[in-house]
Amino acid sequence: MMNTLPMTKHISKLLAAIGFAVLTLLIVAVTPLFADAQEVPQNRTEMELSFAPLVKLTSPSVVNVYTQKRVTSRVSPMEQFFSGGVAPRERVQNSLGSGVIVGADGVIVTNNHVVEGAESFRVVLSDRREYAAELVLADERTDLAVLKIDPDGAILPTLPFADTRAAQVGDLVLAIGNPFGIGQTVTSGILSATARTDVGISDYAFFLQTDAAVNPGNSGGALVNTKGELVGVNTAIFSRSGGSNGIGFAIPAEMVKRVVNAAINEGTFVRPWLGLAGQAVSYDIAKAQGLDRPIGVMVTEVYEDGPADRAGLRRGDLVTDIDGREVFDEKGLKFLAAIKSPGETAELKLIRGGKIETKSVKLAPPPGATEADIVLLDGQSVFSGARVVELSPRLAEENGLDPFQKGSGIYVHSVLSRSVARSFFRPGDIIRSVNGISTKSVTDLKSVLKRDTRSWNIELERNGRMIKGTVTL
Repeated sequence: MMNTLPMTKHISKLLAAIGFAVLTLLIVAVTPLFADAQEVPQNRTEMELSFAPLVKLTSPSVVNVYTQKRVTSRVSPMEQFFSGGVAPRERVQNSLGSGVIVGADGVIVTNNHVVEGAESFRVVLSDRREYAAELVLADERTDLAVLKIDPDGAILPTLPFADTRAAQVGDLVLAIGNPFGIGQTVTSGILSATARTDVGISDYAFFLQTDAAVNPGNSGGALVNTKGELVGVNTAIFSRSGGSNGIGFAIPAEMVKRVVNAAINEGTFVRPWLGLAGQAVSYDIAKAQGLDRPIGVMVTEVYEDGPADRAGLRRGDLVTDIDGREVFDEKGLKFLAAIKSPGETAELKLIRGGKIETKSVKLAPPPGATEADIVLLDGQSVFSGARVVELSPRLAEENGLDPFQKGSGIYVHSVLSRSVARSFFRPGDIIRSVNGISTKSVTDLKSVLKRDTRSWNIELERNGRMIKGTVTL
């Protein structure tokens, strides 16, 4: 009995040592599983850590963009009467936005709506250096623009592009810009969502949403992650008051990079084309396809001899992802295709007849006439003053039209003021036939107009409605 206690102590020590060893091995084994996880503050000391080093690293790459344009103020009839016919007044309108330096030689990206309509541009760096800027590219559809300054040989600080495929809801981000023109300001928040396509800002919508305070003047500024990388370009806010309500939207870095590269290398941004139209998958469609949740895009149209057609896609296919990224509507599908260049290949996973297939689609520019092919009609006809062009997928992409318009026709791009056509046509009209002759090309239309007549029987489509009538001059 006297030896039992010491032996029990030895056994207890041995068991404790074994337990400690097992626990150590378990920790070593499990640690790699959490190596990539984002850490959160564990105590008060960590809560007091500062973003100052990150701000110091990134803020010099964010600039102020000043624009100027001349605007003419209308003079009221009363002013004209009492002033003896005073001429309209012209004034210079100034506006302010933000931008991000993405090229050490002076390449700057901002929003298209920051520079739209402006005649001169000035960029002010965070250290107050000022430069005149040249507009290299402006793309309304993506709401991005690229400026270029000459830094006189100086190497400018830049922000590298983040891989937003790795971005997750909850990631910490900083928004840097010049709200209300008060000076460079930094706000913090998280990514609230990573693929907002129903915002209504553009048809190439695939926005990052953040609760970091973004206000007027922040447009074109940077949204950066904790690695000091450009996650996106701040573009819009959801607000009824005009101020920040904690719902801001940024264009993802992958689209920004694509537009910048196009501006530098080609001077123009051509969106690649899939050649298909689709609709979001409802719960009923998902159930019919054997899916446990709504996902993907149901193909409703395939353009003949387009990229999708050549790859073997057809109506009724359900596209679930592109290049390994899930899609939920046509806007998301178009965005993920648009971040590639024409000539590159996209891998589309789809469900057909209950089976999963993969199709390699070689992207291409949309075919047909562009805005460069617009023709101004003149002469003694009802069409005098109308600027027209043939309908095509390329034109549809440039103007946000439906590339699957039923039938052919001539698209009225614009109409000159104080012209004959102004009384009869509107931008967006599609002229189907004139005097019983189908107008499939501008040549067809011109041929009809050469005939000696003062009366025209016109069939056109306006806002999806067919209109027929006779005009006599």
